Amino acid sequence: MGGGLEYRPENKMGVMPIRRLLITMSVPMMLSMVVQALYNVVDSMFVARISENALAAVSLAFPIQNFMIAIGAGTGVGINALLSRSLGEKNTVKANKAACNGLFLASLSFLILAIFGLFGVRAFFKVQTQVTEIIEYGWEYLSILCIYSFALFGQMTFERLLQSTGKTFYTMVTQATGAIINIILDPVLIFGYWGLPEMGTTGAAVATVIGQTIAMFLAIYFNFTKNQEIQLVFKGFKPEREVIKRIYAVGIPTIIMISIGSLMTFGMNKILLSFTSTAVAVFGVYFRVQGFVFMPVFGLNNGMVPILAYNLGARKRGRITKTIKLSMTYAICIMVVGFFILQLVPDRLLLLFKASAEMLTIGVPAFRIISISYIFAGFCVVAGSVFQAMGNGMMSLFVSLARQIGVLLPAAYLLAQTGSVNMVWWAFPIAEIASLLTSGIFMHQIYNQEIRPLPK
Repeated sequence: MGGGLEYRPENKMGVMPIRRLLITMSVPMMLSMVVQALYNVVDSMFVARISENALAAVSLAFPIQNFMIAIGAGTGVGINALLSRSLGEKNTVKANKAACNGLFLASLSFLILAIFGLFGVRAFFKVQTQVTEIIEYGWEYLSILCIYSFALFGQMTFERLLQSTGKTFYTMVTQATGAIINIILDPVLIFGYWGLPEMGTTGAAVATVIGQTIAMFLAIYFNFTKNQEIQLVFKGFKPEREVIKRIYAVGIPTIIMISIGSLMTFGMNKILLSFTSTAVAVFGVYFRVQGFVFMPVFGLNNGMVPILAYNLGARKRGRITKTIKLSMTYAICIMVVGFFILQLVPDRLLLLFKASAEMLTIGVPAFRIISISYIFAGFCVVAGSVFQAMGNGMMSLFVSLARQIGVLLPAAYLLAQTGSVNMVWWAFPIAEIASLLTSGIFMHQIYNQEIRPLPK
């Protein structure tokens, strides 16, 4: 080793045919994320059987859950980009520093959310509603998820380390294991089977934490036994400002970008509550159902990002452009399938959540109108990840900010003034068209500035 460089055989991300590489990298992530979407849906299905207020409480908790995911995913994207690029440059010392500093940042994130879980959850629900039952259900559910969020942050970070070196099969195993455990424990703890006490929404949260904890320990095991390209050595470890700065150069825009989703959801819930709490429950159900469409695309992105980052470090233009084109094609196909499903059977999807007649009246047109945005979303979602992989996370941030805060919320508010909740849903297609235009402009700019100058 000299000057921090260590030469090893070329990683598969630099030599394997792109179509095969993208499939082998992405399919395990897509499957694991579909399982993740499944356990979110099952969680809400069982909670809906407690009462509609319990379902509304879990829906109102979503902005904080999304914020937690934003912190974990944003930090993970920063680790992933820096680590994969370092491996592409054959700089294993820098790669190891990225991994260790990333785990340090995950620990800080847990401490912040634990403090909020202890002291801020009840106030968060009181800002949104004055219905005592909803507040109590929400406090029981969300406080546990925050106080024990070490499991979420640990799982996400160790899985990102596996993804960074192309070992996505193992992340499929960890995520699927955690999700299956959650699905099994949900009815047992919520309704008190096998001699256990009936815990309601508390049981749903406990089942989630147990699943995340087991997945975290499994991810740790795989990193230490299967991930030989990274050496996690914490003896004498000190946080390094320069490494953390580079992680967050990509990560903070991602954190903000996903957090914007929390702000959008919070704002939409406030707008929908002006009609009825049932509309909030419908919106919460929609977010669970949409996971089956968006999660495979996010899995595709998780497989794509390290490929792009690695080949950017290795300066291989052809592999970068082919990865982007294939990813765009696959994502658009997935979203079109999702569009047809939500157009054809929205009532059957809602009935899975014990939908009342009022929920069906509001939910069927909601699903059909919102799903129109899927036609444009595939391109936009992949484009955002391309910006991040190329080290231009601010572009992703701008597109997300413009779509959700600059267009969607104002449009929803204005459409709500018509007095029809059905009109509010049209804000989603309007915002996605705006996002498509902005993403297209940025993709052209990225190609000319970052990709075209690379050797063929």
